[in-house]
Amino acid sequence: MKKIVATGTFSIIHPGHLLFLEEARKLADELIVIVARDRNIKKRKNDIVIPEKQRLRVVKALKVVDRAILGDEEDIFKPIMKINPDLIALGKDQEFDEDWLREELKKRRLKAKVVRINKYLSGELNSSRKIIENIRKC
Repeated sequence: MKKIVATGTFSIIHPGHLLFLEEARKLADELIVIVARDRNIKKRKNDIVIPEKQRLRVVKALKVVDRAILGDEEDIFKPIMKINPDLIALGKDQEFDEDWLREELKKRRLKAKVVRINKYLSGELNSSRKIIENIRKC
């Protein structure tokens, strides 16, 4: 059974998230989603919209998701090492250096291939950032 891992913040679930997860799910038999921890989001974005347990609950409820877990606060690779996926899916706009990720996987003797999901919905409100900016204008 082929496993794929998708990761993200999933601040506000929107159609772009659904497209990303649907496309990732097509590549494997099981889709496991790792939801970013609040602590890690604060380090990068400093903007928690919805707490991690609520975001996890929403992601778990998505039909396309087979399993969802919270990431690790210290080491983003810990859950990946436990899951040992065949593939790791990155979204088109996720800020991950694919070469760095491949090297880190190799160091940990993980054989997961990294795939970039390039399908993307264009439009005014198809990203959490754009939705948040729109709400702030109101």
